[in-house]
Amino acid sequence: MINFELTEDHIALRKTVKEFCDGEVAPFIKEWDEKSHFEKSIFTKMGELGLLGVCIPEEYGGAGFDYISLGLVCEELEACDTFLRVAMSVHVGLNSLSLLTWGTEEQKQKYLVPQAKGEKLATFGLTEPNAGSDVIGMKSSAKRDGDHWILNGEKMWISLGNTADNFLFFCWTDEEKRKNRDHSGMSCFIVERGMEGFSSGTLHGKMGIRAGDTGYFTLQDVKVPQENMLGHEGEGFKIAMFSLENGRYTVASGATGVIRASRDASVDYANTREVQGQKIGEFQLVKQKIADMQADYEMCHLLWLKAGWLKNIGESSTKAASLAKWQATIRSEKAASMAIEVHGANGYINDYPVERYLRNCKAAVIYEGTRDIHTLMQADWALGLKKEPKARVSLPSYKTKEAAG
Repeated sequence: MINFELTEDHIALRKTVKEFCDGEVAPFIKEWDEKSHFEKSIFTKMGELGLLGVCIPEEYGGAGFDYISLGLVCEELEACDTFLRVAMSVHVGLNSLSLLTWGTEEQKQKYLVPQAKGEKLATFGLTEPNAGSDVIGMKSSAKRDGDHWILNGEKMWISLGNTADNFLFFCWTDEEKRKNRDHSGMSCFIVERGMEGFSSGTLHGKMGIRAGDTGYFTLQDVKVPQENMLGHEGEGFKIAMFSLENGRYTVASGATGVIRASRDASVDYANTREVQGQKIGEFQLVKQKIADMQADYEMCHLLWLKAGWLKNIGESSTKAASLAKWQATIRSEKAASMAIEVHGANGYINDYPVERYLRNCKAAVIYEGTRDIHTLMQADWALGLKKEPKARVSLPSYKTKEAAG
């Protein structure tokens, strides 16, 4: 039976995250956004709070909370600013949960434990300059050299790309299968920043998420040992799809935070701004916008909760996470736009946060599968053109444990 009632641990965790955001980020985010300043020290503090390993088992350095907890953290972080949630998405959703599920015990001890403790930052390298939604179009490669592999390739649009310590690098290990667009020729490797031949940089001129580090990294004849292959040779595509499912869950819960923040900012403004002697919150069309934001928030919150519940019981969340990601991101864009309209001209300047919400939320409609990709996926499932997704690999189940403290 589905039960979306939050536990005392959930409520306490959400309160902790809100207090962190209110004290450590909110007073400075306007300046950071204006200057495109990336404040790396924030992640040290997030690590100290256990957020960077929130749903990683305690035996691997994490806090041991469930996947609903991960969603709550992401929603609360993005209600403050998107750059915080983006880091959670790549560090926890795309990288650490993949290590937890696919990694050997040696890999978990070497990489997952320090990541869960917040001692190391991690990210995920799939997208390339000419390969985004078309994963098969990637050009990165790895060639065997005895008990090592030689890696070459460039990854683009990588969150924490110029900051992270550890990277998951997806590439072709079978040239013939690449030519035939057979994804069973892809593999995944764990790469460290300090490896010879590794370089990275930061992208500039972004529309939004200006307080975050979005960059690229390049591997030129980087030599990694066989033990740095995640999973088995040829399992790269499966790992990537598994990782993206987790990433979509974090994006969905985060985008729901943007809807909530847009609603809250609009309510505050509508209750104080007066026109012709009336608070604008008394005007019907303003009420309509706020009502739409409220409805969208409730719907999207329930959608990501369902996906989290499926994760908790060890079932596939592919379809649910896709739907939650699709709806939450497009409705966050709608909510931020309406919030600007509620604010009128004041919404167009950064004295108020709503213009930042709109700039930030646009990216989420694109990454982790565009709105068009998810539209087609949901239609194919509804039409029976694709079979109901089954769990490829299950995350650790929380059937007997709602949340750990």
